Amino acid sequence: MRKLLEQVASYSADYLSSLKERRVGPSEEDLKLLNKLDFPLHDKSINAEEVIKLLNEVGSKATIAIAGGRFFGFVIGGSLPVTVAASWLNTTWDQNAGLFAGSPIGTVLEEVSLKWLLDIFNLPTESAGAFVTGATMANFTSLAAARNYLSK
Repeated sequence: MRKLLEQVASYSADYLSSLKERRVGPSEEDLKLLNKLDFPLHDKSINAEEVIKLLNEVGSKATIAIAGGRFFGFVIGGSLPVTVAASWLNTTWDQNAGLFAGSPIGTVLEEVSLKWLLDIFNLPTESAGAFVTGATMANFTSLAAARNYLSK
């Protein structure tokens, strides 16, 4: 397992190091390489290192270099080395952060992050907040909150 994770760390560091020099978008040739991922489901497992090697060789070239500072297509966040590392650690923990009982660390990190956001935006400390799974759920939650506010 350690070898596999070290392999991913090496690929990740190489990718992040290449962002300033690489194309923002993949070339036609890079996109054609994606066909290598379209193979029949195997009856037996495939060597994990080979899977990661293939994903890196084919997938890294077919990415949009969003975190590289030269991508202006959408308003989305970019990753930093520390955010990649934290995300990797979070994925390793494999928590269900919906409740304290499912993830004490997830709950505490959410509460601290919300306090920081209140401070950054100079909002009252008694303000409530929550993190959602993505843009669609954020829109849905905002509509529900607005509906609740207007119904009072």
